[in-house]
Amino acid sequence: MLRRRLLPGTLAALAAPALSRAQEAAWPQRPVTIVVPFPPGGSNDLLARPLAQRLQVALNGNPVVIENRGGAGGVVGATAVARAPKDGHTLLWGHIGTLAVNPWLYPQITYDPVRDFAPVALVATLPSVLAAHPSLPVRTAAEFIAHARANPGRIEYGSAGNGAASHITMAAFADAAGIDLVHIPYRGNGPMLADFLAGRLKASFAGAPVVMPAVRDGQLVALGISAAGPSPSLPGLVPVGREALPGFELVQWHGLVAPAGTPGPLVEAMNARINAVVAGPEMRERLSAEGADPAPRSPAAFGALIAAEMERFKVLVARAGIKAD
Repeated sequence: MLRRRLLPGTLAALAAPALSRAQEAAWPQRPVTIVVPFPPGGSNDLLARPLAQRLQVALNGNPVVIENRGGAGGVVGATAVARAPKDGHTLLWGHIGTLAVNPWLYPQITYDPVRDFAPVALVATLPSVLAAHPSLPVRTAAEFIAHARANPGRIEYGSAGNGAASHITMAAFADAAGIDLVHIPYRGNGPMLADFLAGRLKASFAGAPVVMPAVRDGQLVALGISAAGPSPSLPGLVPVGREALPGFELVQWHGLVAPAGTPGPLVEAMNARINAVVAGPEMRERLSAEGADPAPRSPAAFGALIAAEMERFKVLVARAGIKAD
């Protein structure tokens, strides 16, 4: 019988599937905690909770618990997960701010998004909505840019705080459009939205869950979205990069990461379970209700996204002179 000699790399590749199955069978062994590094009620919380509920069902009833650990723009919760055991039972709900923007906002940050975390699964992308108060005489993104150019420094826009996704997105938009807007930071989307609806602010580039209920009620006007193409969850809204500002794109994204050093086969097993939940009809419907689009990817692809976005926001934060609260 002819015997072929297998290279060590081939042997490892053949052994990997069996190891992955063993890891999958062993996970989870106790409740899984997903740390959301923000207070309850925000967009992170609104997306993480339905995932946790459906993942618990997929894990045959094994508890999947949301723990809100807010503070310092997500730094407190992220640091806690970075120091957690590397066994797949403590995960971080990470998003564009926590994993791509924070390193450039907080000089004394206590974690590194690439060094201290193992990407597990990208869950969703979330286009931001450029919204205006009806009293502003604009109904499209192009009209907004023209009005801002004719009235430099006179349009006030709100965000959930310095360095928040709503701040970063509008700062990037204003930079690309060459317009001068006045930023009014708030401590959270709730107080920002209250002033926006009252007309004390004229615009915001916020996540769909923040502004779309008011848009549907006729209290605000949606001028466009920050995605490169149409969003299935936001039908009828035109990308500002197509209608007014060619090439502009900046979407929020949300996903799960584990402490660095979590075994690769375990990460792959968790990725498979989470991707299956994200791709399911119930989760797709829930994400769509929040203006988000499911975006399951491999751990490697999610890791590449985090690294690329970090470099992008390093430049943007410096150009815009953005400082944390």
